[in-house]
Amino acid sequence: MRVLIVEDESFMAQALVTGLRREAIAVDHAADGETALEQLRCHDYDLVVLDRDLPGVHGDEVCRRITEDHRSVRVLMLTAASSLDDRVDGLRLGADDYLPKPFDFPELVARLHALHRRSGAPPPPVLDHCGIRLDPFRREAYRDGRYLRLTRKEFAVLHLLMTAQGGVVSAETLLEKAWDQHADPFTQAVRVTVSTLRRKLGEPALLHNRTGAGYYLGHSL
Repeated sequence: MRVLIVEDESFMAQALVTGLRREAIAVDHAADGETALEQLRCHDYDLVVLDRDLPGVHGDEVCRRITEDHRSVRVLMLTAASSLDDRVDGLRLGADDYLPKPFDFPELVARLHALHRRSGAPPPPVLDHCGIRLDPFRREAYRDGRYLRLTRKEFAVLHLLMTAQGGVVSAETLLEKAWDQHADPFTQAVRVTVSTLRRKLGEPALLHNRTGAGYYLGHSL
């Protein structure tokens, strides 16, 4: 999952970015509406956490543009206003969910996961494939009952591969969904992370490379 945080309060933004990265979620940040719209044109986001009261391009306009131009992107709107009229206005603009400030961080994470499940064909809450069991909410993964001690990036990559259920996932997709805007497109981070993940999954090998296409989880053909 890749999330764009659109928040002009620097302390709040940094807290959200740090917290979500600890949940193995790839996160970018935009401090104003204009920057947010530019990043949406450049990157493939699953979700946007959008502060309604933004400088420059107002959050309402950003939400409207997302609804018109990026229909697959889900929007969770944040605002200090908590009246019923404010919530209704936000949802009418196209927001998929609404969370008044202040809020509890675990609730934000739960709402993001719920919105992500509603995007396209949702995966089951707990993923099972080839003896691997992955619970994205508890951030736990097991192979044949053995607990896998994974870094955040390894967990994010495994989650993407598990969601594909044996389908091939390109290195470009892994980089786009598991890293953030600061990732060098020529980095070896994907290859290195896949290598360490393959080792941690153990034998017999389940994580394979299809030359020129990407990676998949399954028994060797």
